[in-house]
Amino acid sequence: MMVFFLTKPSKGSIEKITDKVRRIIHKAAAWSQEQLIKALNPVITGWANYHRHIVAKKTFQKLDSIIWNMLWRWAKRKHPKKGKKWIARRYWHSEGTRNWVFKEKAATLVLFADTKIRRHFMVKLDKNPYLDRDYFLERLGKVKKSTPWIQTRLSYFANRRPEYGL
Repeated sequence: MMVFFLTKPSKGSIEKITDKVRRIIHKAAAWSQEQLIKALNPVITGWANYHRHIVAKKTFQKLDSIIWNMLWRWAKRKHPKKGKKWIARRYWHSEGTRNWVFKEKAATLVLFADTKIRRHFMVKLDKNPYLDRDYFLERLGKVKKSTPWIQTRLSYFANRRPEYGL
């Protein structure tokens, strides 16, 4: 009998990222849309990449909804005398098949839900790295295919080239 544990982002972690995004948006009362997007994108991407290995799809969707509401309030506060349609046309656009994309000409807000969930596969317990070399080389190839190239480069420098200080 196999027992599986489904790990989800903790309530505390969700509250922290929500609070961090709220503080950034609050500071951005006088910022342009592009400045706000450039401030939010690294925060969203970093948190989503950290939690992409666990059961987080519904959490990502919920956070996208929360941030959308925060951004709507930001836009309404920025233009109190303008109507809802004007605000929607000014800040949200269509991109491909997706509507309601918070973007300006060059900058588009990253969504949590755009992050692909990537599972960690356990090593087979009956395999020995000294005897089953082919299995481990095949496994390494699969991991490299599913890992963004920049992560593999940074881990290479961190592990193999300590003189670079990464």
